[in-house]
Amino acid sequence: MSMKFSSVKLSAVAVAAVLSACTVQESVYVPPPRAYVPPPPPPPVATVEVGSGAVEVTAAEAPPPLPEYDQPPCPEDGYLWTPGYWAWGGGGYYWVPGTWVQPPRVGVLWTPGYWAFEGGVYGFHAGYWGPHIGFYGGVNYGFGYVGVGFAGGRWDGGHFAYNTAVNNVNVTVIHNTYNQTVVNNVTVNRVSFNGGAGGVQAHPTAEERSYAHESHIPPTPVQVQHRQEASSNPALAARANGGHPAIAATARPAQFSGPGVVGAHGAANESRGGGFTPPAAQTHAAPGVAQAAGARPPATAQAYAAHPQGIPPKSAAAKPPAPKAGPAKPSKPQQQPRKPESDKQRE
Repeated sequence: MSMKFSSVKLSAVAVAAVLSACTVQESVYVPPPRAYVPPPPPPPVATVEVGSGAVEVTAAEAPPPLPEYDQPPCPEDGYLWTPGYWAWGGGGYYWVPGTWVQPPRVGVLWTPGYWAFEGGVYGFHAGYWGPHIGFYGGVNYGFGYVGVGFAGGRWDGGHFAYNTAVNNVNVTVIHNTYNQTVVNNVTVNRVSFNGGAGGVQAHPTAEERSYAHESHIPPTPVQVQHRQEASSNPALAARANGGHPAIAATARPAQFSGPGVVGAHGAANESRGGGFTPPAAQTHAAPGVAQAAGARPPATAQAYAAHPQGIPPKSAAAKPPAPKAGPAKPSKPQQQPRKPESDKQRE
């Protein structure tokens, strides 16, 4: 009986020892630190439409209409035209002048940015460089950007060929040019945004959707500088210029003074800077279609077609019309001198 009691006692002691050992081990155990894993990136903005650039900024009000202006001459071979647009900053819209820009590399084209009404706000889809022209809201920026694609030029053998029908190019200096008539098949009313009330009702084509998946290049550093210079210029604010900026376009980016600066039509202290609107875009437009943004009134189309630099010839001074010859008047008979009478004749 005593042996059984001793065995049970020893077993109880052993169990207690084991339990106490387990308790000690759990109290000093520290789990190793886990490596930090960053959360996955957020999903893309829902307002980004396939075929367009990412939404860069939003505004509660619609941008002003596109100003009417002439294109300054191309400064050098290899520069590509980038149209002007309204940007948002400082609580209002300001104009980023159109300008000629060197592309980041050979073979790429510029797809302009555009405003679109989505989700109750106006979002700006940023422009980009790519092998093809993508969707830019159907906005007609003029000078080859007629709302779909680009008719201002093409890459040919490593060199950019300019369409002189819609570009201001000095053909005596730049020889890689061609002339192809551009017919506007869209209503041109200077509307600067897509969708919503009063906006351009356009959607990406199948090709433009496929171009959205290509490799794109953001604006070059000089393009970024060009926009920053515009944002800091009070005269380019819409509230200051009423939608008619005095600097509507420049020959080179970020150069807002000197030769090549063109003001919008109707702007205070408007400067043409050697700019002009290509005549072919005026005289060859489709019947019943308004002129492209920046086009001159049709009354001067013929003069500018004959003189593409935009300087019509001086009219010669009008000479007074020669008097018409009437019927010859009969000449009066000449009176012969009267001879003095003799004394006999007086009798």
